[in-house]
Amino acid sequence: MSWFDRLKRGLGKTRDVLTTDVRDLGSVWEMPWDDLEFALIGADTGSKIAAEVVAEAKRERERGVSFREALEKALLDQLEPDRMRQKLRRVGFTLDVTRHTVEVRGSVVMVVGVNGVGKTTTIAKLGQYYTERGRRVMFAAGDTFRAAATAQLEVWGERLGIPTVTGPDGSDPGAVAFNAAQQRRARGYDLLFVDTAGRLHTKHNLMEELKKVKRVIAKADPDEPKEVWLVLDAVTGQNGLAQAKKFHEAVGLTGVIVTKLDGTAKGGILLPIVRELGLPIKFIGVGEKAEDLQPYDAAAYVRALLDMPEPTAA
Repeated sequence: MSWFDRLKRGLGKTRDVLTTDVRDLGSVWEMPWDDLEFALIGADTGSKIAAEVVAEAKRERERGVSFREALEKALLDQLEPDRMRQKLRRVGFTLDVTRHTVEVRGSVVMVVGVNGVGKTTTIAKLGQYYTERGRRVMFAAGDTFRAAATAQLEVWGERLGIPTVTGPDGSDPGAVAFNAAQQRRARGYDLLFVDTAGRLHTKHNLMEELKKVKRVIAKADPDEPKEVWLVLDAVTGQNGLAQAKKFHEAVGLTGVIVTKLDGTAKGGILLPIVRELGLPIKFIGVGEKAEDLQPYDAAAYVRALLDMPEPTAA
């Protein structure tokens, strides 16, 4: 099964919410605008963005395009903040992200998020993704408060042939991150992914600890980490947006990875992440397997959501 087919299947619950009131007239979709707005809110886009999508879709509809094409255009405008890529799409160019590596600024990626979002597993999948593309990868098991996290990352590292820097259970996460950053420089590895403890975004002292981890990495490896990625569980919906805001304020996020899109009807949460926070979505996940985590592409996401054919890459 291709990635696009897995994505389409994974977005089934969100698509069901959006299309409950769609009038299926053969190959023609139609839907009252008020119903569309309520459906978008139900998919957790938020009321402001839902209203903006409907307004843009109306304008496109008045130009004579089909309802589904109008909705596609309106969603893409929200999900693709890069204006240059928008222009390229309009002239028929679509970058096939599955054939291009998601580039990382610098060499250290600090991965953060609350408990239960699957940070450690996501790091393992990222390790496999970049290893398969010729990068030399290291892991740092910085979640020292959860004994299983260190063991889990070590197992993944052994399976993938990726060295994992660890510390004793309950040890200082900053010390593990510092040691790992030093080792990456000394051994000449391309990428280091630093796992961190799952923490509630409302706990001030825990956020301060994340800031400390970021500072000590910079001491061991100046100008790093240039990337801080938040792993977000799509099931949390609008609460996930609140999480992202708190983490962004604390450590300055550079990207978001949205997981478990297959387990929720709240796939619309991607819109406020991009629009309100201005953060790029790096990867999205629709399952447990390594290949179920893939680079995010707005066109593929929207067309899978609207049950349209896969976008053609130029």
